Amino acid sequence: MKKSSAVTSPPSLSFFLLLLLPLLAQSSDDLIDKICRVTPFIDLCEASLRPLAPSPSDPKSLASAMASVVLGNMTDTLGYIQSLIRHSHDPAAERALAQCAELYRPVVKFNIPQAIEAMRRGEFGFATYVLGDAEKQTDTCQKWINSAGADDESSVALTARNKQVKNLCDVAISVIKSLMKGH
Repeated sequence: MKKSSAVTSPPSLSFFLLLLLPLLAQSSDDLIDKICRVTPFIDLCEASLRPLAPSPSDPKSLASAMASVVLGNMTDTLGYIQSLIRHSHDPAAERALAQCAELYRPVVKFNIPQAIEAMRRGEFGFATYVLGDAEKQTDTCQKWINSAGADDESSVALTARNKQVKNLCDVAISVIKSLMKGH
């Protein structure tokens, strides 16, 4: 009799887990909704966090995931800047782009990875500081691009990328601050 009980138990457990999975996904979605509502760019927050697999399931992993999104975006932007430098024929634009690359490089290679690690240790103040600094670096880069007087298609695209990074930093900082407040 115990043998038949053991045979029926695993399918029952599997069935229970299948029923539980949508609830777990729903709670993750609810957390993303809750956290993103306190950010300045709700749609950007949700668009950044919803596609992640597995979906972050607690506020700390959401904050870390958002910082990883910032890192990925800044890494892509740095690559774009480096590509523009290689193809630039305008000395003023090339100088501005080189200055931007010098701003982005340490943020991408050191600062944001350190901020992500700090969040894992619960050092949210440091992470907020680093992301705020990254946001300031995008502002400075944009000022250099604007002062170079370039208004071609590539500078417009870089402006859009800088704005995206700035907005992602705002979202990440809001997520961390929400976590620090216990929301």
